[in-house]
Amino acid sequence: MTASTSTTTPPATAPAASAGGSVSRLRNGELRAMVARVLADAGKDLTPRNIAHTLNRSSGAVGNACRVLADRGEAEVVSTTPLTYRATATTASAAAPAITPAPPRTPRPKPPAAPPTTAPASTAATPAGAGGAATGLASGKARSAGTVTGPVMRPNGMEYHPRLVAGTSLPDVTALRRLRDAGVAALLYGPPGTGKTSVVEAAFPDCVTVQGDGDTVVADFVGDYTKTPDGEFVFVHGPLVRAMRDGVPLFIDDATLIPPTVLAVVYPAMDGRRQIIVKANGGEVVDAAPGFYVVAGHNPGVHGAVLTDALSSRFSVQVAVSSDYDLADQLGVDKKAVRVARNLATRQERGEVGWAPQLRELLAFKKIAAVLGVDAAAANLVGIAPEEDRDTVAAVVRDAFGRTVKPLALGARVTPATR
Repeated sequence: MTASTSTTTPPATAPAASAGGSVSRLRNGELRAMVARVLADAGKDLTPRNIAHTLNRSSGAVGNACRVLADRGEAEVVSTTPLTYRATATTASAAAPAITPAPPRTPRPKPPAAPPTTAPASTAATPAGAGGAATGLASGKARSAGTVTGPVMRPNGMEYHPRLVAGTSLPDVTALRRLRDAGVAALLYGPPGTGKTSVVEAAFPDCVTVQGDGDTVVADFVGDYTKTPDGEFVFVHGPLVRAMRDGVPLFIDDATLIPPTVLAVVYPAMDGRRQIIVKANGGEVVDAAPGFYVVAGHNPGVHGAVLTDALSSRFSVQVAVSSDYDLADQLGVDKKAVRVARNLATRQERGEVGWAPQLRELLAFKKIAAVLGVDAAAANLVGIAPEEDRDTVAAVVRDAFGRTVKPLALGARVTPATR
């Protein structure tokens, strides 16, 4: 999204998204003429949202059309708070003979929910909802009452092996689904590579993801104008709007790397309002459909990751996620590599080192060993360690593998074989 709304006024003739997000292609000036027809027939002051409701089209695109009509003298601004328009003597001449409302939205199909297997929801306690009435977990209306009992397939085709949430008898996947039913936002925190993204994708295969970093801007959430091949500008809605309209979870990965002023755009959607205003699209109002939910990831050890009070207060449940070294064993990772990871994790807890291999690094070890050999995989394990911890990691690897291991590097030049 490179077009800037501060320097370019999007034309009112751009294809307008329907209220549900589907696009109905209009000819040049057609939307503007339909807006003029609504104003001319109304005989009263109307807001862009009123007109958009009549046409079943984006209030942002309708707002753009109203501004063009006003600039041409074919409508007039009556007030700015709220912004309202009124027909003038020339509005009827600009009006379309008839208006064509956009077709109703066709909801995006969702993947079928996992069938309940054990433990009815009535056995679970009812957590309090954050920013809105909670839905009791004992209610038969809960979408995810069943408890998973085995591996769960992620959208990428890989299996996720659920773990119990401490202090409960619930697998993490089931717990997240029930928190969604109750409207309780969850924050998962822990070192990179521990499986935060994996558990979210396993629990919510239809989730929409925002990958956060220090360069994330509001447009990355709500959308922005983009130029079409024919030179027009259309507003393309972002992942937050899509998730709200489709009633699916929004996963904000590395949320604490995002500037707080940017992340604040999500807060109104999380509280009792369940609504946001897209200022960049003419003040378009977006309401969250049932099922919309926010879950976020936080890496406390990553430079620049700051969990502010404002962010923390929005997530009533905060779950620490660590690596499952037993699972690494079960998945066939070299036992010596797992021993190295456990040793370094213990030292990390004592503050002796700042880094320890997580499940992601151990699974990579297994793949590298299969391709290049165990010695190369061990050398790579030393090489990926932060420089300040590398000597300690090398010593732990040496003790586990029984030989000195240096970081993986290129060696002597390969010489052609002599014929």
